[in-house]
Amino acid sequence: MITKAHLTSIVESVLKEQNQPFFLVEVKCSADNVLEVVVDGMSGVDIDSCAAISRGIESHLDRDSEDYELTVSSAGIGDPLKLTAQYLKHEHKEVSVVLKDGRKLQGIMSSPTEETFLLTYQKKVEAEPGKKKKVLRDFTETISREEVKSTRLVIHF
Repeated sequence: MITKAHLTSIVESVLKEQNQPFFLVEVKCSADNVLEVVVDGMSGVDIDSCAAISRGIESHLDRDSEDYELTVSSAGIGDPLKLTAQYLKHEHKEVSVVLKDGRKLQGIMSSPTEETFLLTYQKKVEAEPGKKKKVLRDFTETISREEVKSTRLVIHF
């Protein structure tokens, strides 16, 4: 059986060998050797690059000694952000954040680091005294990545 650690080292080696501007997002290995590799890059990843990475990985594996199914894909637009590089890639874009305490926020993400990012969002608040209608106000909150359950890019059609 091909292990996750072994596959991860192969993928990282292939990305280095091919001098690709991509980074590894996720590796999955099932008990029946179904291997899934997800990569991303600051400018995205095209299908030709996925195919080249797949060929590179296969050159490090021996199909005669172990049968496997390999899929190499780019991070999907609806997938949650997992790595700091993905947060950096989507800086100044609209994201939806679900926090571990159950709060859901949607706004513009900025200044991502390993530990935190800023989220600027709008919230309805009480208007001035004597007025009944609530008004939208901008808030900027520092979000700890430890508090985050998921962060996804918001797509508008």
